[in-house]
Amino acid sequence: MSVIEKIKKNPRLRELTLWLIVSKTHPRPRIWVKWILNRFFHKRGNKCKVGFRARLDVFPYHHFDIGANTIIEDYTVINNGAGDVTIGSNTIIGIGTVIIGPVKMGDGAYTGQHAFIAGFNHGFQDGSKNSRKQPLDIRGEGVVLEEDVFIGSNSVVTAGVTIGKGTQVGAGSVVSQSLPPYCIAVGNPARVVKRYNFETNKWEKV
Repeated sequence: MSVIEKIKKNPRLRELTLWLIVSKTHPRPRIWVKWILNRFFHKRGNKCKVGFRARLDVFPYHHFDIGANTIIEDYTVINNGAGDVTIGSNTIIGIGTVIIGPVKMGDGAYTGQHAFIAGFNHGFQDGSKNSRKQPLDIRGEGVVLEEDVFIGSNSVVTAGVTIGKGTQVGAGSVVSQSLPPYCIAVGNPARVVKRYNFETNKWEKV
């Protein structure tokens, strides 16, 4: 039995381990976790850049992997407490964007400024309890942005959504359902307004 399996099966040991990693009253990784422990668990590709003012609330028990030549700009917030966050190569995360796992971004995907992407919803099935005390609602793989997807500034992508390769989401949109590849979607809720025609090499209205 591995050390991790022993920790998971022993409630007291599990509670102690979590206390060492994160405070119950302030759900951010402790300093020693950010500066030392995470280095052994998370992967960063060559020439990736993370802004000095980016806030990375990432923990060792879920993946936080960044591909090569990827840029995470200042004032971005990334949290993998509820699930893996994997960001492909040649990707840009715009200023002020919030990414809460589980989220997977393919190569060449990028966001404008202040986008919000969350792979789970807070549970609220029991109306008599605060939603913070209920299980998280994680749907499928969380959020999946395939290769070359663009998410416009101030857009929201909700849990359980997959956005197909090459799709462009207009600024200020709310994506609550999956979108096919090679389309343009705008609005709240986001709807497809154009598709790319590979025969004519043009975007055509739907």
